Order: sequence, then structure tokens, then C-alpha cells
Amino acid sequence: MTSVITGDIINSRKVPNPETWMIPLKKLLLRVGKTPAVWEIYRGDSFQVEVAEPGQSFLRSLQIKACVKGIKNLDVRMSIGIGAKNYSAQKISESNGEAFINSGEMFDQLKKMKENMAVKTPWPDLDRELNLMISLAAIAMDSWTPVSAEMVALSLAYRHHSQTDLGKRLGRTQSSISERQTRAHYKEIMELERFYRSKIEDHLSA
Repeated sequence: MTSVITGDIINSRKVPNPETWMIPLKKLLLRVGKTPAVWEIYRGDSFQVEVAEPGQSFLRSLQIKACVKGIKNLDVRMSIGIGAKNYSAQKISESNGEAFINSGEMFDQLKKMKENMAVKTPWPDLDRELNLMISLAAIAMDSWTPVSAEMVALSLAYRHHSQTDLGKRLGRTQSSISERQTRAHYKEIMELERFYRSKIEDHLSA
């Protein structure tokens, strides 16, 4: 079992230089693995990335969301597909299996659903539960300002650090970090991340 994130950049044409978002996104994806086997950016503003541990797929999606929303006027639309991988190619775009199909099918539905993030797994009941929570969380995530998104990105990168430690790293006070995280609803979103991860892992081990 694996997971696949399929996405595209919303309003990419509003940024004259695509390197503005492409460079930080590539830097982030390089933490996941090598291109083009693990991830690819194609058709100008679309991408696909495999997350080998399905329980980590929502966390990776959050990191991508925060990375892109850190750039003014941009957002990102993403679908997460979980399932088997039947064929591994040198390029992720040529690999195949249930995870890829689920990701592609859900991505095609996102515009109709008027949602920017959703998941499709082999377990429909779990999909309904998780997608309701993701939809509610998106009320906050889709409203992140670039400043809030940058704070979330840094908080995710150093998520095992305390607010005090994070403040020292950024040259800010603990109260300033707390205020910015609260404004971005970081605590609640991370509670969803832990819930998502535990639910996926429980189903995988059942």
C-alpha cells in the first residue's frame, strides 16, 4: 500500500515568474524523494508525488499547502489517493495501481465539489469521515495569508520544537509564535493530522 498526491497550482498565471513557487515546491518535494521516480511537476503547474507511508500523506499535503500559500495570490488543489501500487516505473506519471487511480479520480471531482483537498481510500466509510473533517479544516487553511502560511510551514518543519525553541530560531518571542499559530488554527489542524494518521494506520493494520 502507498499513497499518491495529485495537485495543481491555483492562480499560477497570476505569478509572472513560475520559479517563484516552483523553486520552494521542488525544495520541499526533494525531502520526500527523487524526481521523477517519486515526484514530478508537469504541464507547467501540475504535480504528482508518492508518499510511501500512507499515514504521512496528509502531513505532506499540509506542507505543500503551506509552501504554496506562502506566495501571494496562490493556492493549491490536491487529492490524496491511498491503495495498492501494481507497477513502478522510472517516472511516477507512468506508475500505476489503486493509489494512482484513487488520486486521479478524486482530483477530477475536486472542482465539482468546490474543495481544494480530499482523500480517496479503499474504505468508503473512512473517506466520508476524513473528507468531512478536511472540508472543515479547509475553512481555515484556504484563508491562510502568506504570513500565516509561512508560520505553518516553519512550524511543520520544526514540529517537534516547542514554541520557545521555534521563537529563538526565528528571533521572536514565544507569545508571538503562539499568536501566529493560533491565527492559523495550527493546533486544530495538527490534531486532525494525528487523527488522520491513526485512522489510516489502523485500517492498514486491520
